[in-house]
Amino acid sequence: MPRVSDEHLAARRRQIIEAAQRCFLRNGFHVTSMQDVISEAGLSVGAVYRYFKSKNDLIAAIAEAVIGSAEHVFEDLATHEPPLPLIKAMDRALTFVDAQSGPDGVLRIAVQVWAESLRDPALAEFVARIYGKFRARFVVLAQRAQAAGELPADADPEAVGAALFGIIPGYFLQRILAAGPDKETYLAGVRALLAGTPGRTRT
Repeated sequence: MPRVSDEHLAARRRQIIEAAQRCFLRNGFHVTSMQDVISEAGLSVGAVYRYFKSKNDLIAAIAEAVIGSAEHVFEDLATHEPPLPLIKAMDRALTFVDAQSGPDGVLRIAVQVWAESLRDPALAEFVARIYGKFRARFVVLAQRAQAAGELPADADPEAVGAALFGIIPGYFLQRILAAGPDKETYLAGVRALLAGTPGRTRT
């Protein structure tokens, strides 16, 4: 029997994840069944269960995919050379959010992952670990801004980083749940807050 290529296996796995994502966006985690995902993917029961033993496995895989795209963006913001001024870093982060928060956007899945993590200890641990990593990226942003004189010398980078990171989910929750504000309006508010920071020297 010929060996199935790694590329084929990866493509089949993506096919199932994308089918599940469509189902979850359409009907939510709890209403969607594994049979719904199987039908959406157009595969046999055995083919789907070969990759994912349960709906929770699918949820975890989708969460990883959602988080992976954000991790790439936030890592780039934290390591950019030369260091980005805070307002430019936040602009790029919010641009990413805009691209992912439409009707088919993965951030709508993120909201469902948060809710599911309240009842699933394994998923809660996963979410806490990943969001801790995200927050750490924004702490680095704050440290670099402080070194550049954009933040006062006595500012606590851990506190500033946590507050900056909090701006991101705050934005996409408003975009998804309350249809606004738009990015430029929100960014103007962030800019006004940062402009009032003593010791700020860059624009």
